[in-house]
Amino acid sequence: MVEKAKYIWLDGKFIPWAEAQVHIMTHALHYGLGVFEGIRAYHCQDGRTAIFRLKEHIRRLFDSGHVMQLDIPYSRSSIEEVCCDLLRRNGQESGYLRPLVFVGEGVMGLHPQDNPIRVAIISWVWGAYLGEEGLKKGIRAKISSFTRHHVNVMMTKSKTTANYVNSILAKREATFLGFDEALMLDTDGYVAEASGENIFIVSDGVLRTPPLTSVLPGITRSSILTLAQDLGVQVREDLFSRDELYLADEAFLTGTAAEVTPIREVDGRVIGPGKPGPITLKLQTAFFDVVLGRDPRYQNWLAYI
Repeated sequence: MVEKAKYIWLDGKFIPWAEAQVHIMTHALHYGLGVFEGIRAYHCQDGRTAIFRLKEHIRRLFDSGHVMQLDIPYSRSSIEEVCCDLLRRNGQESGYLRPLVFVGEGVMGLHPQDNPIRVAIISWVWGAYLGEEGLKKGIRAKISSFTRHHVNVMMTKSKTTANYVNSILAKREATFLGFDEALMLDTDGYVAEASGENIFIVSDGVLRTPPLTSVLPGITRSSILTLAQDLGVQVREDLFSRDELYLADEAFLTGTAAEVTPIREVDGRVIGPGKPGPITLKLQTAFFDVVLGRDPRYQNWLAYI
């Protein structure tokens, strides 16, 4: 259950949480045309609050809007400013921000024509997405029977609301069977990503992650690649099969919500020693040092409010 905050920003105004509503004839509610972002803010070691890679997230929001032909009626800088202001108004020292752009009410049917493009930003307090125990000990995952979108089926580089029905089906299937998360293959049968996260494996000391062929260009993914290179870890972006995943020494997921979550088991196969491995732990520690403001080398990734 999401803990209610004081305000939600909707179409240029800060509105009390309970009053931020849309009409039942909202086009996006019927046809799923909208784009969104997930952004985290952290309470840093010096007592300040910082939003992690805010500019990159808002750029991706506008990129998603461009791909999906949604002309966002605000500037990037104004949306960035609202994200900071919303956290202040809600008194949230840490939290999760959800900018959402969607087609409003007007005509119905598959062509939205000149329906208004509406914009909302919500913030709430959200702990570890896959659980605190998952962060520490690793999670159990299952290869889904649902395949990740093909590049000519959906726009896989946009964070589009309708794309996530695919993820919901995979997640429900996995959790119904007692697993924590679903892993999805691409249409050629290679490991693509999880229901809402990018995936990494470690084999013989080499960190590997699928290339951006049909997966979302994750901002946490990009951050981990940079951190790994700076730490001297050899990195490869290449395709790998599910049996290569089973045989990996380590595996973990990355994402704004999931942060850096180890995988200890896939399809009943224990990964490595069945607990977070040394490279996973090194990168997880480095990541939290960055987002909590403990590593001065990456201060440009933090937007202090």
